[in-house]
Amino acid sequence: MIEFDSVTRTYGAKVAVSELSLSIPRGELFALLGPNGAGKTTTIKMLVGLLRPSRGAVRVSGHDLVGDPRSAHLHIGYVPDEPCLYDKLTGREFLWFIADMFGMPRDRAEQRIAAEIEHFELGEFADDLAESYSLGMRQRLVFASSLLHDPDVLVLDEPMVGLDPRSVRIVKDLLRERSRAGMTVFMSTHTLAMAEEMADRIGIMVRGRLTFLGTVADLRARSLGAHAASGGQEVGGQQSSLEQLYLELTSGADATPVGKGSP
Repeated sequence: MIEFDSVTRTYGAKVAVSELSLSIPRGELFALLGPNGAGKTTTIKMLVGLLRPSRGAVRVSGHDLVGDPRSAHLHIGYVPDEPCLYDKLTGREFLWFIADMFGMPRDRAEQRIAAEIEHFELGEFADDLAESYSLGMRQRLVFASSLLHDPDVLVLDEPMVGLDPRSVRIVKDLLRERSRAGMTVFMSTHTLAMAEEMADRIGIMVRGRLTFLGTVADLRARSLGAHAASGGQEVGGQQSSLEQLYLELTSGADATPVGKGSP
């Protein structure tokens, strides 16, 4: 569903993402982790077509984001880290605007809008102007708009920002339901507990390079092996949290990237 093929993105002399090769299959919920400045946002912007790779290719559902962007975009739903709405539109009007952008037939758009308003419990304020919305309300509306066209791939950049606990639960349940139904979810987050709870696999970026790719169990095994090889003792052993493992991996000045095709 998602493929990064030896992707590099530079800004002048600065390399933001270096030789990223990553394949994410249908129905997987993937979490991309890394410290600030690691290249996560650049990766997401290339995935949704907001930036072009300097080298390499990004494909979604077989469509190249540079060579065939329109076809690729029809398969993508996107929730950015800062929800962007038109303040003088109501929530319902904004959803109709998004449906029109995707060329949805009117009867299907009406059904999908009603369904997403119900899923995200937007009915109470769907006909209020967006300028009156709290951050959490805005985020829920953006989630609803990203799913209107029933995309194959959902891209999330810090998806839980501004959401209250009930809204977080709604989103988590929805992501599980949609991924089980075959939707691929690509999520960038600093919320390690959520990544540990939700993700089928995680990737960790440091200084533009993918330094780990696999499950949390794989990361624990790698940490145990590294400590054993160095004669050290793993704190917490098999019970080490993702937070402990993540901090251990990202604290070094130089992280060794995974090779193409590494597990």
